[in-house]
Amino acid sequence: MARLNIALGQRSYDILVEAGALGQVAEHVAPWTRRGRTLWVSDSHVAQHHWPKVEAQLATAGVEAHLHVVPAGEASKRWAELARLIDWLLAMGVERSDTIFALGGGMIGDLTGFAASIVKRGCEFVQIPTTLLAQVDSSVGGKTAINTAAGKNLVGTFYQPKFVLIDPQVLATLPAREMRAGYAEVVKYGLIDDAPFFDWCEANGGQVLKQEPAALEHAIVTSVAAKARIVGEDERETKDKRALLNLGHTFGHALEADTGFGERLLHGEAVGVGMVLALRYSARRGLCDAADAQRVARHLGACAMPTSLSAAGVTAGGAELVDHMRHDKKMTGGTLPFLLLHAIGQTYVAHDVDLDDVARFLDEEHRRGA
Repeated sequence: MARLNIALGQRSYDILVEAGALGQVAEHVAPWTRRGRTLWVSDSHVAQHHWPKVEAQLATAGVEAHLHVVPAGEASKRWAELARLIDWLLAMGVERSDTIFALGGGMIGDLTGFAASIVKRGCEFVQIPTTLLAQVDSSVGGKTAINTAAGKNLVGTFYQPKFVLIDPQVLATLPAREMRAGYAEVVKYGLIDDAPFFDWCEANGGQVLKQEPAALEHAIVTSVAAKARIVGEDERETKDKRALLNLGHTFGHALEADTGFGERLLHGEAVGVGMVLALRYSARRGLCDAADAQRVARHLGACAMPTSLSAAGVTAGGAELVDHMRHDKKMTGGTLPFLLLHAIGQTYVAHDVDLDDVARFLDEEHRRGA
């Protein structure tokens, strides 16, 4: 068990990582059940696996529980589902003193957090992430958003939860592919500024994916601690510090746009390929050793993850992928910052990247077909 804290003044909150925590959920969320009733949001898959147990525990504790179910999948992170959720919250008579609980993966956390930030001008919400990706990344830090036709996460808010409850045991119901996709975000923390952690991932990644308890908890706690530290230093990404968390995402979001933001290429898979591309592009510019890119690709490949455009099912050419990047919310004055690397564990923000050069690089990646 580990309890961590994001230090954000009045917006500070705890993150509890505890195996079996969902089995004591009523006790853990008691501080946010003041009115004797709770409003929950989950997706159709998670609700099937976990809601009966959660509902029964709350009933035993004398807490009334109401659930809104969203269709599973990234496609639900959109205007129509946001409107449905807000209409439900209003029909339930949500008050600003209510707490809304997000039980699910990144899509549910983003959708619920966004709704909580705008309904009645802001209600409290609690994150209970049920995927590895959400546990190590999206549930922590307060970014909420939905996707639009123009791109991923282009409409949203910074809105911190009141508490994050992470139970590694809930991952037992996660499909192996989803587990691997979440693991890409674990590897990311090693690549950003913790080379020894990447070494650890190389040695223990297989145990993490097999959900060996000690390895899995170490991966989650190390990742969450890294994110908590970075967010505490740069909550709203006004400096280059929090931007480091976007390693792999600028390339990755373009790949997701090309593949339709769905099951063809999961977000974590896109980030994994994006990190390899960031390293290969860094090597192409003479910033790092090509061996670093090969090492990361080798590790992700050994974990049965795609590491190239062709393996990701991406068919768009460089110019088309760069057009997707131009819609990135981080574009400023026609310039898009890129996360590049001097070495594993030495990521930095580059503000001098020529998008036409990126397009040429991506065309070269298509031709190498690796």
